[in-house]
Amino acid sequence: MTADSLSPEIATQARKADHIRVCLEEDVQCTQITTGLEQYRFTHCCLPEMNRADIDLTSTFLGKRLGLPLLISSMTGGTEQAQLINTRLAQVAQHYGLAMGVGSQRVAIENPGVMETFAIRKYAPDCLLFANLGAVQLNYGYGLAECQRVIDNLAADALILHLNPLQESVQTGGDTNFAGLLGKIKHLCDRLPVPVIVKEVGNGISAPMARQLIDAGVTAIDVAGAGGTSWAKVEGGRAQDVRQRRLGQTFADWGLPTADCITAVRSVAPHIPLIASGGLRNGLDMAKVLTLGADLAGLAHPFLQAANDSLETVMALVHILQEELATVLFCTGSATIPGLKDAQILQRLP
Repeated sequence: MTADSLSPEIATQARKADHIRVCLEEDVQCTQITTGLEQYRFTHCCLPEMNRADIDLTSTFLGKRLGLPLLISSMTGGTEQAQLINTRLAQVAQHYGLAMGVGSQRVAIENPGVMETFAIRKYAPDCLLFANLGAVQLNYGYGLAECQRVIDNLAADALILHLNPLQESVQTGGDTNFAGLLGKIKHLCDRLPVPVIVKEVGNGISAPMARQLIDAGVTAIDVAGAGGTSWAKVEGGRAQDVRQRRLGQTFADWGLPTADCITAVRSVAPHIPLIASGGLRNGLDMAKVLTLGADLAGLAHPFLQAANDSLETVMALVHILQEELATVLFCTGSATIPGLKDAQILQRLP
């Protein structure tokens, strides 16, 4: 019996557990496609004319001040292990002043008994927190009420609607009716009391799609490009039938590189609040996406690994990301994040 053949609420919980296991135990990173960030290099400044201790890493996003422009990207929820991971992540987000998203809360709509695994506001009272549902669920009985419920549960500052057509296609019995979703997204944007963010899950958002989403009323976009965790590989790694395993292998490296998504979306939407995630692994990657035009850098897989270990490991991860980002600013002569973004210090290699 496969996880997806169980009752809906049990099947969703089982998938969540499978996703954590596969991401932690198997190689689910893209191999044939990269983020594109390796094509860019900063111009070194040998005389920064500043005290490194005076560098300011603070930023703002959706009107809230952050200790540094870092999003702990949406990952998980719905299981006991997921609750421990989310609790640790929320505690660290509060300590450093980070933004944080939770994993899809569909499982909590199906089984309200696991809603507590997402209820992290008590650990992060001052943080920018994002609720999360799959946009495709709007074609499977979900609407304004369900969106409001997950926002209220988290006391969220915004709602993420994630787009994952490839993942749903690979997954046996996946929800693949994406017809008419743009109009339903617009309906939510018009009526929800918080901003709506649309993100991919690792295959990227193109400039034309970004333009359509913005026209529908979306407040912010997370490009979530290719080059990091491949959700096709994740689904292939938990497959119990030939079809799902084969599709996971065939489409393991499908998508638009993260760097290309940032520059493309910025070309059509110079002022949209923009999150860049998808394969970022260190503070240098963070600095590159910020200089390319993102307002917030999102990381998921490194945080999943760290949070599965201990609270101290997550603390240490954020500290080193902070140090790496500060080093880029210092060695480019940039005193602030806006200064880094304004400077013409990032070149694309020939």
